[in-house]
Amino acid sequence: MLLYLFVFLLGIVFGSFLNVVILRLPEGQSIVYPGSHCPKCGQKLRWWHNIPLLSWLLLKGKCAYCQESISVQYPLVELGTGALFVGIFSFEPNIYGIVSAVVFALLLALALIDLRYKAVPDSLNLTAALLALLSSPNIINNLKNALLVAGALAMLRFLVSYYVSKKEQLRLQKRIQKAPWLIHFYPRFIMIEAMGEGDVIVGFALGAMLGIQKTILAIFLAALLALPASLYFRMRRGEAELPFIPFLVLGALVAYISGDRIWEIAGV
Repeated sequence: MLLYLFVFLLGIVFGSFLNVVILRLPEGQSIVYPGSHCPKCGQKLRWWHNIPLLSWLLLKGKCAYCQESISVQYPLVELGTGALFVGIFSFEPNIYGIVSAVVFALLLALALIDLRYKAVPDSLNLTAALLALLSSPNIINNLKNALLVAGALAMLRFLVSYYVSKKEQLRLQKRIQKAPWLIHFYPRFIMIEAMGEGDVIVGFALGAMLGIQKTILAIFLAALLALPASLYFRMRRGEAELPFIPFLVLGALVAYISGDRIWEIAGV
């Protein structure tokens, strides 16, 4: 029991660090300097203002200086990371479970950044990918799986992008045939990216940590979850682009914990 409490505390402390990463990294700011401060009034925070979960509750979700509301994202990320650490460690109670928990926590941060900015920092993505190689003692096998998944995703990215680009180019050509003067307003070459480079790097991390079979399941689950969300955003909000990494991370978490059981039910 004490061991799991320690793992939970380790998780919420790491979650507190992730809040800094999520807030600063996309803005190009250092995650080390300056120290923790209120983003509204700029006042430097005391150590007792930075106790994970507890400080937010004691301060009633408000800055100790300017009384501005502190986003609920802070305690939710800390609590979620703590629960993630305990869940992963329960499944794999050893040092490799801790490494996997750290990787998943970094992927969680990537997912939140992707949701907000529709882009992910390469530094964070690559850190997760490299740490994933250490998620089991067989590093060479992890690397092989990672390269296979990343290579497959890179090829899929090229093929889908090529298809979407050609389809758009044919559509524009038909419009130009009806109205030749439009040729001056359209680019000569069309290249639409159907999948971001960040997704390929996340695939590398998943391949290393989950193996080929579970990664395939993770990608399938991610696509299944993303489909209704994509339709909603396209039909209700008119947005064609949908961040895929949050769904990929969710699918990976399910595959990591229940992948063997799911394949067993499927008879594979």
